[in-house]
This record gives sequence, C-alpha cells and structure tokens, in this order.
Amino acid sequence: MEYWDAYDKDMHKIEGVSLRRGDPIPDGTYHLVADVLLRHVDGSILLMMRDPRKHFGGMWEATAGGSALVGEAPDQCAIRELREETGISVDSVSQVGVEVNDSNHTIYYEFCAVSDCDKDSIRLQEGETVAYRWVQKDELIALRANELVTKRMFHYVEWLSDNGD
Repeated sequence: MEYWDAYDKDMHKIEGVSLRRGDPIPDGTYHLVADVLLRHVDGSILLMMRDPRKHFGGMWEATAGGSALVGEAPDQCAIRELREETGISVDSVSQVGVEVNDSNHTIYYEFCAVSDCDKDSIRLQEGETVAYRWVQKDELIALRANELVTKRMFHYVEWLSDNGD
C-alpha cells in the first residue's frame, strides 16, 4: 500500500497525518504530485503514450510523474518517477511551476530535466505507458489539447516557448 504525506494548501506538512492511496482526502488537505519533462541535450523532448487501461489512456503526456511517498521531497519524487517510468536517471531537476488543484486535493510540482541519455534506451513502465517518441519543441507546441493528457501540460509548452532552446 502506498502512503503519502499530508499538506495544507500552503505546502506545510501536516504532522502526524498520512494519506493512503485510494482513500478519500479530507477537505483542506492535499497530497503532493511531481511531474518532470525530459529534454535531451539535442533539444528534443520525450513524449510517452499512456496505457489504454489508464485514465486518459492512449493520449500523449510530456511528463513522467506521480505522487510523492512519505518523506519524499518534490524534486526527489520527480527524479524517482522519471527513473521508474523511463529508466532514465538524472541527478537534478529544475522547478518550473507549482499548481494547486482544490478539486482533487493535489499540489502539482512541475519540473524539467536535461539528459544526454541514449534516446533508444527508454524503458516503459508496465501499466503506465505503452509507447514513446522524441519530438522537437515546435512539434510539442503544435499538439492539440485532445492529444495531450491534461491542460496542465500546456504549462510546460508555455515554459518551453518562453525559455527558447
């Protein structure tokens, strides 16, 4: 069973409270999710297709990510999720945003990472993703909303647009 730390809306840890995946999250309580976009040193960006059995199945996502485990900082979560979902290890990530979603009691930390990995070495995580491809920034920006998992993905697209190559 997976357990998460509980936070208030201002990202202060609620001491003595843990959340269990699948249980309802009380009002005023949040869990942390970290997403990380992987950019290759050549400028291309990794996209992964979600497993058809998952929510938003068959759509592309520009990030690896998931819930932070008990005791895990946002950047540590992003690095772990990237390794689990792609097989790619990075030493650090750069934070590009934070978004609070009251309706699902989630605080999303958004990161980017750069790697010189072998682009053919991506290992897809069973039950999470079924395909991957590397795209250029312009191709990612041109994707329609119904091709990317959520509107939050456009924060990364905006960041790429604002920060150039």
